[in-house]
Amino acid sequence: MDSKIKIRKPTEAESKILGVIWECGEATVREVFEQLNAREDMGYTTVLKLMQIMTGKGLLKRDASVRPQMFCAAHPQQQTQSHMVRDLLDRAFSGTPGPLVLQALAMEKSTPEELRKIRELLDQLEEKK
Repeated sequence: MDSKIKIRKPTEAESKILGVIWECGEATVREVFEQLNAREDMGYTTVLKLMQIMTGKGLLKRDASVRPQMFCAAHPQQQTQSHMVRDLLDRAFSGTPGPLVLQALAMEKSTPEELRKIRELLDQLEEKK
């Protein structure tokens, strides 16, 4: 990730909206609202206002040339998630990834596929030493 790119941290509600946008590629406010409302009670005007704020924060891009307006993520999912993990790592784990990884793995059971990918990554990291 380019360290010169400043990505604002999304709030919990903004992260949910980004999740829908990343899944769809692009979406209208109505489409985001319908997906979120199927999972939890969130009003249309709340989603609209949050998406307007997110556009101002540089989290979303808006295409006003079409009606209804379309929104897409301003940054790729992996880039935003990396920024969020870096922030968490710095704030809660003194910049040390080991305790963060151990805590994350202890919280939820990983699938065999996830464990395979973790092992591959560890092998790659070991080879670089």
